[in-house]
Amino acid sequence: MEPTSVPAHRGYVLWQGLLLAVSLTTFWNQPTAAQLTIESVPTNAVQGQDVLLLVHHPPGDLAAYVWYKGARVDPNQHIALYAIGQQEIIPGPLYSGRETIYSNGSLLFQNVTQENTGYYTLQVIKANFQTEVGLGHLQVYLELTKPNITCNNSNPVEHEDPVVLTCEPETQNTTYRWLINNQSLLDSAWLKLSLDNRTLTLFNITRNDTGPYECETWNPGSARRSDPFYLNILYGPDAPTISPADSYYQQGANLSLSCHAASNPPAQYSWLINGRPQQSTQELFIPNITANDSGSYTCLVHNSVTGLNRATVKTITVSEPVAQPSIRASNTTVTEQKDIVVLTCLTSDTGISIQWFFNNQILGLTERMELSQDNSTLTIDPIRREDAGDYQCEVSNPVSSSKSDILTLDVKYDPTLGSSGLSAGAIGGIVIGVLAGVALIAALVYFLYIRKTSGSKKLRILP
Repeated sequence: MEPTSVPAHRGYVLWQGLLLAVSLTTFWNQPTAAQLTIESVPTNAVQGQDVLLLVHHPPGDLAAYVWYKGARVDPNQHIALYAIGQQEIIPGPLYSGRETIYSNGSLLFQNVTQENTGYYTLQVIKANFQTEVGLGHLQVYLELTKPNITCNNSNPVEHEDPVVLTCEPETQNTTYRWLINNQSLLDSAWLKLSLDNRTLTLFNITRNDTGPYECETWNPGSARRSDPFYLNILYGPDAPTISPADSYYQQGANLSLSCHAASNPPAQYSWLINGRPQQSTQELFIPNITANDSGSYTCLVHNSVTGLNRATVKTITVSEPVAQPSIRASNTTVTEQKDIVVLTCLTSDTGISIQWFFNNQILGLTERMELSQDNSTLTIDPIRREDAGDYQCEVSNPVSSSKSDILTLDVKYDPTLGSSGLSAGAIGGIVIGVLAGVALIAALVYFLYIRKTSGSKKLRILP
């Protein structure tokens, strides 16, 4: 039931004598087992909330509840008195109109401010003028506003400028916490926090430290987080790269080169061809190139903010397609074990490589084959029947290749001879001779063994 109040002047006159009498008699009961206690609900209040100082275990047979601000009974700090029999609230000197005392003695504060923080004393007056005292505490925190991050330099240069981030506003009794990429800060040599954690200093920043950065404010009554904050880190340009990676081009092709360098802000590009300035663009295009377009291609990059310059050079070689080669043979019909064959790959191109093919496969050299230093001449000495077949040579440069027509080598041989040059009868005689030698050696070994064992038996018969 909501208590009612009486006019302040009349209530004060009626109860002034009672309070004076209580203070003079100074009766005070020893606390009972169920001691008078006071609880703040909520424990930690936010400015603007309603807070109740809830009374537990009040004694019985009471006449009045009297509330004071502070940790003792002080008439000058008297807030209000609640007369139980009349169910009336009698205001005191500190009564603001936002306080209400309930029939169980609990004190309600409406729309609290930080000035309400502190201790409060409840004096309960019994009908026999004996009293008990309880002490409670009310803690009011400022409701935190959404913080924001300020920065001394939001456009720092990589590896050069330190950055100082500050969590605003500065508020008393507030805990500050920082997050980077949604993670709490870890110990690091490139980070430094102020004593109150409100200021975060970043050293030796890199392009990977853009953020987001967030700060949180906290007190026991509320918590807020700032919007994400990002740094615009200036860097580069790094060493540029030219694409594509190809360095060799065929005459008549179109040359299209692109240059790229990591940079913030984006780099400015220009080109040099054999030291001669070209257009200031990121891409370079030359149609229908010729051998005159061969040379060094330099990409220059510049960052107008960091003031840094970088360059890279690519060598381009433009070649004509190779012409078809031909093979010249010292003799295309030869006799096994008698003749030497010399094959020469004929070409008018320069700066080429030469590869030999046999029966459409890359030629595997044997101990009877020899190539000249430039691979243009193949010598087979002596020729054998397995060397008969189709020969080709291939010439190539980095942009083209061409094979000669097939040259067929015909090797004549005596079918009664093996590839080594011996007749079948000679080979058979060699085999028979080897077998006879083996049999003779076996017989000799057997004879020596029998002789040895016979001698051993004779030695045992002697007396």
